[in-house]
Amino acid sequence: MTTAMAAPFRFFSLQVVRTRRVSPSMVRVTFGGEDLAGFAAGGRDQSLSLFLPHPGQSEPVVPVEHGDGWWAAWRALPDGIRAVMRSYTLREQRRDPDEADIDFALHADGGPACRWAGRAAPGDRVLVLGPAVEDNTAVRFRPPADADSILIWADETALPAASAILEWLPSGTRADVWLEVPRGGDRQPLRTAADARITWLVREEGAPAALDAIRAAEPRGSAPYAWIAGESGTVKALRRHLVHERGLDRRRVTFVGYWRRGLCEEQLREEATRATA
Repeated sequence: MTTAMAAPFRFFSLQVVRTRRVSPSMVRVTFGGEDLAGFAAGGRDQSLSLFLPHPGQSEPVVPVEHGDGWWAAWRALPDGIRAVMRSYTLREQRRDPDEADIDFALHADGGPACRWAGRAAPGDRVLVLGPAVEDNTAVRFRPPADADSILIWADETALPAASAILEWLPSGTRADVWLEVPRGGDRQPLRTAADARITWLVREEGAPAALDAIRAAEPRGSAPYAWIAGESGTVKALRRHLVHERGLDRRRVTFVGYWRRGLCEEQLREEATRATA
């Protein structure tokens, strides 16, 4: 049963329908369930909060009955009881039947979400805090109307978002795209109507660092818009380059640190909370 939250976001109860290994470092989990009828993704880099059960639990423990106070009640639960919460991008949503895909980057030293995805099976239950309307604040890719080119960098954690963005871009849009992945087998076929120059930066093949690759490239257009997402240290370095070296207006750079080396998501959230306070 769906539990309403402050619009436009709500809780949705979903179940695993199937899984597929997309590449050596990526598994796609397809979810279904009656709740998806009310799920309304905005496409592009639509993000959501995914709540996962601990091993031995039949479903994630989230006190949704507390309404708007669910967060405090969830935080008050013991670590081994409260559901694991992670932020993910919706890779694709489909109708007839209602299904939603989330791609999980797999790492040898991955955390609980990575481990869950590696063993996910049909019928496994999750909870999602996601959009009930398409135009929602969890879609960050919003190029200005006057943008005449797009610059994208993403590592493997942001590859699903970058792939969805490329599918969304209108025909003829000039886009320069760098996608960083661990292995050669992690290259994926990408669909786009855009005039996209896509460069795969494969770490096992000795690809240059993201900053070096983008610094060496000649940008297209006089009014570009940039979207960079992935490891936060690299994201910050790229943003500094674009703003301070290339002179791009900081308001035309969307940057998202999906993760940081040495920190889990709970630690990143705590840092953000302290910084806000």
